[in-house]
Amino acid sequence: MADAGYLTIGKVVSKLQGQYPDLSVSKVRYLEDEGLLTPSRTPGGYRLYSARDIQRLETILYLQKSRFLPLSVIKDELDGKKGTTDSMPEDGCEAAPDPVDPTLSVSPEAERELHPIDRIPEVAGVPISLVRKLADCSIIKLVKSPAGRDLVRGSDLRLIRACNELTRFGIEPKNLRQYLAAANREIPMFEQALASLSRHQGETPDERRLRREVALDRMLTLTGVVRCSIMRRELIDD
Repeated sequence: MADAGYLTIGKVVSKLQGQYPDLSVSKVRYLEDEGLLTPSRTPGGYRLYSARDIQRLETILYLQKSRFLPLSVIKDELDGKKGTTDSMPEDGCEAAPDPVDPTLSVSPEAERELHPIDRIPEVAGVPISLVRKLADCSIIKLVKSPAGRDLVRGSDLRLIRACNELTRFGIEPKNLRQYLAAANREIPMFEQALASLSRHQGETPDERRLRREVALDRMLTLTGVVRCSIMRRELIDD
């Protein structure tokens, strides 16, 4: 079967890691355990992935990273149990803007790096002064280089772009401190929920971490729906 274009799990990971650096053998196995992938097996039990399997895996990874969809929704979409991923009200307020606005997106490479603050206008299209204000309000945390330069985490770039756009509506960094306080109040709730997840027998540390990440993503999606629905009801619907 391998001569007919099938790849082993290791070769699949190597093939896709350039686009999805966090991909690992453990993650692919986890997706199989969750019923999203069904590769063929050799008589000895080794997994073999066809071109269709690899395309399905790429779709799963794309929807996770670009659309922030939970695995349960992705599975239903791929299995044809629901409509398109662009029209699912349960994962966001019906009339709310798309949370994956392309103007806020960041390349995987930029997201993994530390960026000198003086390059932020070039990297993110945001003035340095705004980044300084966000740091002063503790919305982001700057990192000091060994030479004493202020560095910005790539993982904060999407947040910085969102805050920059909010200034167009008159919402300044100082107004966003309430979200930091709200997040600090919610963290214990999520910590308790994650701690309650039972450990699966034979589960590796990487598999457990991945399962916790998936659970957290789903909880953040659901609590976002709750917050969005309440805000819309109070500000628009009534």
